[in-house]
Amino acid sequence: MPIATKGAVKTVGTDDLEKLGASIILSNTYHLMLRPGEQVLKAAGGLHGLMNWQKPILTDSGGYQVLSLAPTREVRDDGVLFRSHLDGSEHLLTPERSQEVQEAIGSDLAMILDDLVDYPVTRERVIESVTRTTKWAKRQKNWFSKNASAGRELWGIVQGSTSSEFRRRAVEEIVGIDFDGYAHGGLSVGEERPETYELVSMVNEILPADKIRYFMGAGKPEEIVEYVRRGVDCFDCVLPTRNARHGTLYVWRHDDFSRPDFYEVYHAGNESHRLEFSPVDKTCDCLLCARYTRAYLRHLFSVEEPLALRLSTLHNICFYLRLMERIRGEIETGKL
Repeated sequence: MPIATKGAVKTVGTDDLEKLGASIILSNTYHLMLRPGEQVLKAAGGLHGLMNWQKPILTDSGGYQVLSLAPTREVRDDGVLFRSHLDGSEHLLTPERSQEVQEAIGSDLAMILDDLVDYPVTRERVIESVTRTTKWAKRQKNWFSKNASAGRELWGIVQGSTSSEFRRRAVEEIVGIDFDGYAHGGLSVGEERPETYELVSMVNEILPADKIRYFMGAGKPEEIVEYVRRGVDCFDCVLPTRNARHGTLYVWRHDDFSRPDFYEVYHAGNESHRLEFSPVDKTCDCLLCARYTRAYLRHLFSVEEPLALRLSTLHNICFYLRLMERIRGEIETGKL
């Protein structure tokens, strides 16, 4: 899912996303609550109307900001008290409030408000996080059951940090509440990747086989392939768009996912590309590769031309979407 945190995928429009074949985007409850705010969202017909995007939108509940905005928030049993990074105003984001905002956004897939912890973390904080997330999940499911518009879904999130004991407890409690989909939360925050893989496998053995499994915040291309092998269905990550804006692009090498070198990282601003009048990736059908050369992209970055950011972002989103298409093909043929 390309990330449109504040209602836009940085440097590209919804027409670009449609041409690339994106079928869903991700936005953020906390940021949209502050700007443009519920009044504008409701008047526009939700975020779909505001940004002219007719396909599904998944919204993070604001739980990620428990971690990313730690200096300006206080986690309490009733919710999270944020001090706005914009003007210092205070906002209490409760499970019910989070769902109210997601309803105003028009989220097709809403996430529960969870108590996300950093890594490393104490055992006591993990227990607190799992206990609180379960309590909040029950409250949000209750609000959703009574007030959500028809056709909307609410997904649960499994916390527990890197503790197999508490992650097992968390998934059993969240599944017991019964959600439309389930997410692996609180991973890819600094732990060793083999540990993450094992935790994902363990949790997926417990999650219902007929519900979507979502890994929040992953990841590098080879990591996505491995998570799919272990039963994950969908992903979001800032890497494609963030790296693009810094001139780091992904280029296909081959289609053998059993080898981790099926792609390479390309640094667009390197001096060595000054006289390379060939596409960044001859196998790619994005606007950058179809129309422009490595030399031109390198020039755009060297003169700080915003077009470099747009073209690179289009390319990386295209790479990730094609990665998912190829993975689906591997699954259909029994290779993955």
